[in-house]
Amino acid sequence: MSACTLIGILDDGLDGLSGTARRRLREASVVIGAERTLSLVRAEVPSARLEAMDGALADVPGWIAAARAENRSVAVLATGDPLCHGIGKFLSEKLRDRPECALEILPGLSVLQLACARFRQAWNEVGIASCHARDTGEWAFGATPEHALYPAVRAVAAHPSTFIFTGPENTPARLARALLAAGYGSGEITFSVACRLLRADERLFPAMTLDEAAQTDFPQPNVVLARREGAAPSPAFGLDDSHYVRRSPEKGLITKQEARALSLAKMRVAPGAVVWDIGAGAGSVGLEAAALAPSGHVWAIEKNPEDAARARENARRLRVTNYTLEEDRAPRRLDAWPDPDAVFIGGSGGELDALIALVLARLRPGGRLVANFVTLENLAAATNALDRAAAEWEVVQLQASRSQPILGGHRLAAQNPVWIVTAFAPEKT
Repeated sequence: MSACTLIGILDDGLDGLSGTARRRLREASVVIGAERTLSLVRAEVPSARLEAMDGALADVPGWIAAARAENRSVAVLATGDPLCHGIGKFLSEKLRDRPECALEILPGLSVLQLACARFRQAWNEVGIASCHARDTGEWAFGATPEHALYPAVRAVAAHPSTFIFTGPENTPARLARALLAAGYGSGEITFSVACRLLRADERLFPAMTLDEAAQTDFPQPNVVLARREGAAPSPAFGLDDSHYVRRSPEKGLITKQEARALSLAKMRVAPGAVVWDIGAGAGSVGLEAAALAPSGHVWAIEKNPEDAARARENARRLRVTNYTLEEDRAPRRLDAWPDPDAVFIGGSGGELDALIALVLARLRPGGRLVANFVTLENLAAATNALDRAAAEWEVVQLQASRSQPILGGHRLAAQNPVWIVTAFAPEKT
């Protein structure tokens, strides 16, 4: 028997505990939990010392260690399954080097399982996310991974059905407003919200539209099952140029599909990559990079306000939420971005030398810098800058032609040649 037990419990209290969990609770001389949870078991442990961990989670490992140093047995109470977005991982990692504090984990019925049962949803088919975190305010388009709603918004983009643990500030209504801001239509996603599960005043709100959920004050605590209705959004890769809002006329500022595809291949964007898009234009390269990095993030910069507005509109239309666009002239703002795995330079604003030097200094091991040029002068400037930095590089000249109808037949219309320059950061040895 372990002298340190982590017990999962829900709001039905002792009725939901197994016989083993009840015995461990009765045997504990120190019981730790949220005040609401302690109230469920206080009568069962009249002689135990109770420690309320509300707002003091970081102190709990120390409390456990101190109790074990006094040879006291400890029971820690957590909600449902402590290893499903609970405190189980946190405590296990903090106590890893203390064998006397080794945790016996006795999970209860998880809130996830219970809510899915209420809405008759097979829980093995859903993605799982949590915004039970600090209050970072309303979600706005272009929010970074530090925003508390970011994991939930990204999970909804990745899964037809998503179970979301909410919080006192990060409510279902706030999450619904975030998805509306991300470009989803009100009926495109439905929210089923389970409130105060296993309590006498339990309430269920099935299949609400985003507009309805955004205006509802739900009883707390609550959780959300989000379902995306209809077909999944098409992946934002390999799209026709006409799919993007861009400058008129046809020769608007956009990296053409053929050059875009080869550039992204040269960038080798991994699923969790941090990507920089410098000189975003209409945003096509950065937005398609975001599709290739569903668990990563793209940081883009564009100096022209009209083009920046078009890039944001394209991101909303594609519902790309792992994308942050800064409106400024590079290299300003780049010092605040995380080091990149892949960088695309589509426009340099006359700062090509400085940008190449900065990017090479910041690329992570094995990272790649890809730049497109249509003039000999800029190509020469780039390769000279790479030589001065002693960087390894290669150039591909891309010459593509597209078919056009003519007199009942078709001809090939040549596009302007593009030089695609790739520089490589050394692999980690």
